[in-house]
Amino acid sequence: MKILFLHGLESSPNSSKATFLRERGHDVIAPSLDPNDWEQSVLAARQALVTHQPDVVVGSSRGGAVAMAARTKVPLVLVAPAWVKYAPWATVTSRTTVVHSIDDTVIPFEHSEKMKRVFGVKLVEAGMSHRMSDFDAMAAILTACEEVV
Repeated sequence: MKILFLHGLESSPNSSKATFLRERGHDVIAPSLDPNDWEQSVLAARQALVTHQPDVVVGSSRGGAVAMAARTKVPLVLVAPAWVKYAPWATVTSRTTVVHSIDDTVIPFEHSEKMKRVFGVKLVEAGMSHRMSDFDAMAAILTACEEVV
């Protein structure tokens, strides 16, 4: 499966989540998103979508908001998406899966519950914190990718 991975604010293209997906045999494209330039981040996501034509987009935290702002028709897996902070105007389809920890102290779980109510996304409760780097969280992300494709 070809995955476009959009990392979070304090993360990188080589994050534990991207590495986990690569280690499971997937082709992971992960552009570098400038934490200080929202427009560059959205443009980088749009360019990667056109160039690589992924099967699924995984957006983590700020990268989730970038994925929403890129307005793709490709299925989305959003990991603790920071959409309320960065792209409160953005929408998603019901083909979207959100994976979020109820114990997240950075992005409130309630934001993802709102996405479920408003957009009809599938909400998967997993992980031990906002980092979503524990095995159960990463396994839930992988399963979500496989299910939306």
